Amino acid sequence: MLITLVRHAEVQEAYHKRYNGHINISLSQKGKEEAQQLAKHFKKEYFDAVFCSDLQRCKETLDPFDLGNLSPVYTQSLRGKSWGKHEGKSFDEIIEMESFTYENFEQWITALDGEEYSAYIKRVKIFFKDFLPACSSGNILVMTHAGVIRVLLHLINKISLEEAFSEPFAYANYITLDTQTWKFGDLKCV
Repeated sequence: MLITLVRHAEVQEAYHKRYNGHINISLSQKGKEEAQQLAKHFKKEYFDAVFCSDLQRCKETLDPFDLGNLSPVYTQSLRGKSWGKHEGKSFDEIIEMESFTYENFEQWITALDGEEYSAYIKRVKIFFKDFLPACSSGNILVMTHAGVIRVLLHLINKISLEEAFSEPFAYANYITLDTQTWKFGDLKCV
């Protein structure tokens, strides 16, 4: 199976550099243009199945795609991590509102509210290692969030979460994953 993992296009500027998690936000005007570019780029690509986060920014990125007679499967499993009361906040806003400070990556993500990171990693692992292979084959499109892709990089490449989250993964970028070899292709943008 070949999985094409696409990060949603750019969100509204007010949500840049924030812990957006499960906030249901729309694309910016630039993001809508990026979604159109992605759709043009993948126009000649045939997908056997399409899976998409159920959040608006992913749905809006997928909207311009011509999927023929395919119906996308929208799922909460492809959401990024929930940040609870920290949703929509910037790093500086979180520092102002909390009694803890940043010591290191692991301490920080553990201290933040919302979904436990171990549960988030387990959710991503179950989707890609158990659910997806059981229900699909061939060429698969997955529209999701950078965090999901980075957790997958962590799991498959056996790198630390900090290393995976240090990798740049801009809006509307994509990467392929061959599940025969469990190897990633190069990161690409349109």
